[in-house]
Amino acid sequence: MKNKRKVILYIATSLDGFIATKDDNIDFLSIVQEEGEDYGYADFIKTVDTVIMGRRTYDKVLSFGIGFPHAHKETYIITRTNREPIDKINFYTGDLKELVEKLKAVNGKDIFIDGGAKVVNELLKNNLIDEFYISVIPVLLGDGIPLFSDGRSELNLKLVSSTSFNKGLVQLHYKKA
Repeated sequence: MKNKRKVILYIATSLDGFIATKDDNIDFLSIVQEEGEDYGYADFIKTVDTVIMGRRTYDKVLSFGIGFPHAHKETYIITRTNREPIDKINFYTGDLKELVEKLKAVNGKDIFIDGGAKVVNELLKNNLIDEFYISVIPVLLGDGIPLFSDGRSELNLKLVSSTSFNKGLVQLHYKKA
């Protein structure tokens, strides 16, 4: 029996809806860092075997100098520039909707959308995100790169859970209604 893979967005945002400042700075995430607390990430990442992320997000992750955290998972970097794969890291220049439909058609674990905003909004325009884990960081950035942009259809969601943590982070888990 074929399992139904889900496309899951797992991301953090400021209270006013920004995933980074205009210059891609994400230092605001550090205000919720707490020894021994990963906000459910370790459990979540075990449920996925495929990662999709934008090239700017990929570049940002590499800039941390700690290696690529998803190197052991099939990864698709959404980019406009053709590049040769690096092990399981594929640089994808094709149609994002076609990629997701192809991935959902084969057996596997869930598919993790790890940003950025352009990828998220393209998937939303095509109604391709099944679940949302949105961690709200207790800060108002005032400006930056918005998680959600205009120009997509209304999408009704059902709250699965909300969890608040010591440092003020609130994690919301939604499924499509």
